[in-house]
Amino acid sequence: MKEIEIEAKVDNLDEVIQFVDEQLELKECPMKAQMQIDVAVEEIFVNICNYAYDKGVGTAIIRVEIFEDPISVVLTFIDNGVPYDPLAKDDPDVTLSAEEREIGGLGIFIVKKSMDEVAYEYKEGKNILKLKKQL
Repeated sequence: MKEIEIEAKVDNLDEVIQFVDEQLELKECPMKAQMQIDVAVEEIFVNICNYAYDKGVGTAIIRVEIFEDPISVVLTFIDNGVPYDPLAKDDPDVTLSAEEREIGGLGIFIVKKSMDEVAYEYKEGKNILKLKKQL
């Protein structure tokens, strides 16, 4: 398991993606899976940056765990921000046109569709979001 704790600022997104990609490359992650993971990392980290810390800046912990049988990766995002379960909101109706659809929710919808498992819990004052992807 590897993790970083980083200031939750959008300016740090490249560092977060680089950290995750370094772990994936050690396991020769297929490019398609890596791209899906990178999109998910961007969505979740930017949401933490923009919404977790009401008018302030806090930190985010990003943890990467690689499992062997079957080969999979679990990404865990932890922040001390405002409690928020991104899985509680209904998925957007993607059959509607962009003009007809309500704003918001498309990013987490994409994350849920591209990952094999997504789980949220609020524990000991922390938002904990786990993403699992089979490699």
